[in-house]
Amino acid sequence: MLLGALVDLGLPIETLRAALATLPLPGYRIESAVVQRGSFRATKVDVVVEPHGHGHHHHRGLKEILAVLGQSGLDAGVKERAAGLFRRLAEVEAAAHGTTIEKVHFHEVGAVDSIVDIVGGVFGLAWLKAERIVASPLNLGSGTVTMAHGTFPVPAPATARLVKDVPVYGAGDGELTTPTGALLVTGHAHAYGPLPLMRIENVGYGAGSRETKGLPNVVRLIVGETLAQAESGDRVLVLETEIDDMSPQFCGPLIEHLLAAGAFDAYYTPIYMKKGRPGIQVTVLADSARRAAIEEVLFRETTTIGVRSQEWERACLEREIVSVDTAYGVIRIKRASSGGRTLNAQPEFDDCERAAGQAGVPAKEVWAAAVAAYRAAHGGWERR
Repeated sequence: MLLGALVDLGLPIETLRAALATLPLPGYRIESAVVQRGSFRATKVDVVVEPHGHGHHHHRGLKEILAVLGQSGLDAGVKERAAGLFRRLAEVEAAAHGTTIEKVHFHEVGAVDSIVDIVGGVFGLAWLKAERIVASPLNLGSGTVTMAHGTFPVPAPATARLVKDVPVYGAGDGELTTPTGALLVTGHAHAYGPLPLMRIENVGYGAGSRETKGLPNVVRLIVGETLAQAESGDRVLVLETEIDDMSPQFCGPLIEHLLAAGAFDAYYTPIYMKKGRPGIQVTVLADSARRAAIEEVLFRETTTIGVRSQEWERACLEREIVSVDTAYGVIRIKRASSGGRTLNAQPEFDDCERAAGQAGVPAKEVWAAAVAAYRAAHGGWERR
């Protein structure tokens, strides 16, 4: 379905065939056709395994699949992303079956058609050159699904592990998110939620095989330019809550838990609440994809019973880490720039503190040495 949506968007089918033909996997062909799903026109792409082709039911292990990728003529970035997805799938399969990734043998996903689906999906999404991918919450479906290991409730064991920390729901009959689909979406999505504020440039519809009553069996890809990115540069999720009945002993660990959950930053503000009680306002900055994880920490580690959130626009400088040699050892420098101009460069204080402790000197002396070394090597600010 994803391949169909990509071809519908404009990915030339011959370009897709040529890329996948570099995989050492004989005995299949790729077909594309325009079909109707409910009231929607969509493109259906099929990976058809020849009747006497090899590998349709072959149970390959991770090592074999990585070898197939390594021998292909695909772009290095596509190889790396696809290999990462197969490693992740091996990890969740190993966890589900209580074994190691070396002993995992993929059944459905080890077949030729599934390998081509996954690698083709990675190739197609790379072809889009999207800077950011936002997915809607995933509809897992309901009921049961029968696989090589038996019949299981939806979601299948691998799917359930792949969508960990991802917003999901169950509506409709049958399996509506497969392990392959879950792998591709969660391996590429930067965030989940409603359609961002954007200028739509193109829309593609990819058809599935089943006809579903009242719910067209299609995947929709919308490509465009987000207005927030075009006009302001970035968006950040801000979560806040006020607390007046918690021991301050729990405040220090809370910040550490929030940062471990993926927060960009977290801080307290002293406030006065009702009945004249002193309290704190906890503010957390995070990517919208981490909302569920951040809320879980706030509810688990504090006494709050409610958290509010909103998205803010923000402007950010480009950031990178460079290292400089000083008399106290190597110190990392965080450099911030815009349009090729360095606007700020600060030594990492943890490095300065560690080196100062080893040398028995004040941290400010190491900090000054790091700044001097940076200026000597890079000529100061406003330049690279």
